[in-house]
Amino acid sequence: MGKAKYEALFETKKAKGRILYRLFATSLLCGIILIWSYRLYNIPKPGENGRLGWIGMFGAELWFGFYWLLTQSLRWNRTHRHTFRDRLLQRYENELPRVDVFVCTADPAIEPPIMVINTVLSVMSYNYPPQKLSVYLSDDAGSVITFYALLEASRFSKHWLPYCKKFNVEPRSPAAYFTSLSMSDQSDADFSEIKRLYDDMANRIEGVCRAGVIPDKAILEHTGFSKWDSYSSKGNHASILQVLSDSRDEETKDVDGVILPTLVYLAREKRPQHFHNFKAGAMNALIRVSSEISNGPIILNVDCDMYSNNSNSIQDTLCFFMDEEKSHEIAFVQFPQSFENTTKNELYGSLRVIDGVEFHGMDGNGGPLYTGTGCFHRRDTLCGREFSKDARIDLKSARPGKMEENVHELEERLEILASCTYEENTQWGNEIGLKYGCPVEDVLTGLTIQCKGWKSVYYKPERKGFLGVTATTLDQTLVQHKRWSEGDLMILFSKYSPVWYGLGKLNPGLLLGYLTYCLWSPNCVATLYYSIVPSLYLLKGISLFPQFC
Repeated sequence: MGKAKYEALFETKKAKGRILYRLFATSLLCGIILIWSYRLYNIPKPGENGRLGWIGMFGAELWFGFYWLLTQSLRWNRTHRHTFRDRLLQRYENELPRVDVFVCTADPAIEPPIMVINTVLSVMSYNYPPQKLSVYLSDDAGSVITFYALLEASRFSKHWLPYCKKFNVEPRSPAAYFTSLSMSDQSDADFSEIKRLYDDMANRIEGVCRAGVIPDKAILEHTGFSKWDSYSSKGNHASILQVLSDSRDEETKDVDGVILPTLVYLAREKRPQHFHNFKAGAMNALIRVSSEISNGPIILNVDCDMYSNNSNSIQDTLCFFMDEEKSHEIAFVQFPQSFENTTKNELYGSLRVIDGVEFHGMDGNGGPLYTGTGCFHRRDTLCGREFSKDARIDLKSARPGKMEENVHELEERLEILASCTYEENTQWGNEIGLKYGCPVEDVLTGLTIQCKGWKSVYYKPERKGFLGVTATTLDQTLVQHKRWSEGDLMILFSKYSPVWYGLGKLNPGLLLGYLTYCLWSPNCVATLYYSIVPSLYLLKGISLFPQFC
């Protein structure tokens, strides 16, 4: 037993073919230097045709070579991780930490409530003790229809969770699960019953979405609907907090008599005169509210369009956070962003190179970016804790006891934490929580955490941890890439720039990796020049490329 106690909960392997790739990269660098030399020593003399174009091409090729060198930091030291869940459960089965899951939605017109609740149900169904699992839905639109859908999902979960455990269902998003089955798998009586319950729930939700009105019967059954009035709108509404199920309440059980996870609805206050800081503001409100309800030391955040595809993701993650040797230096564990609406030859929505190559390379240099979804955090590091080699964060704490106040008193007391004015004259959005003032607040937050000495982990399991939907058309992709490139460039010129803020704090390879993304948008200048200018010169019969004959 003594020897087994110190067996690692995960292992790290270097990518195969690294030596071969380094030889190839070195030879390619030699070729780049030869091209630079040719350009430099063959610049047309003053007065000769094509001189300015040739110098411009030389500048573009210098940039391409420089940017290529930056990208090598993402390929030079690729690593892969493997977890040992059996060792985790053998050692800590009765001491697993509480986990809070944050699901964020912002617009029911773009993010249909039926999609949102499928994501919620998938994370409620993790292979994890339900009394240690809490799920929070942040509805930034303050939509009564989204609340109605979540209320319906909380009732359906009493049947769905036992079904998942009984048949070891994968995936545990009901819509994805039913779609994945063949006709021969749909003849079972248990399946027919759960499918009927889901279809009934989906029809009620979709009916309400079409009508835009909540049925009177539903309003009478739950007092939570009284929080909405005729003046409430997407950008102007009060804080609304509703605890739909509490795992500390012995009466909150499924049809098999097993405790259900805690389920909470939150719509933070929004007023036209107060800037709301988008998703970062919603996440910070969730951090504050959850600290008073469940206070899980581990936080998972997912977008509402990215459901859990692997019911063991929490256990996999805890192998990193609870490893005796290395867990003390890990701040967050990032899973890949995988999509189910892309094809093998997808042109626009694919992140295959980033997920399949580059993040593995960043992991070898200290850890990947925080990409805003599918990421497990330590609560303390999100709240600004500095790294210390001697300090250890205890994740094996007991759950909070039963509250003396009733649920309604709790809701009223905590609504102030999600008000517009709560963060005034505080460090929220600066030193505490997600950073404000940047379109890619997730990347900026991860960067500042790593600059405090923490490391992150990139984990890509054999079965994908999360599946979502992505842009599949050119116009959607341009809007998305504009936000990413603009945000990354803002980081480069902000006080948190990797060049000066990260210098001496980040691993040099990780710093270069951040610069690869920060310089992504300026890269287009050289690309456009190299694509357009030579063609214009050819119209005059002038070639800007080498002629060897």
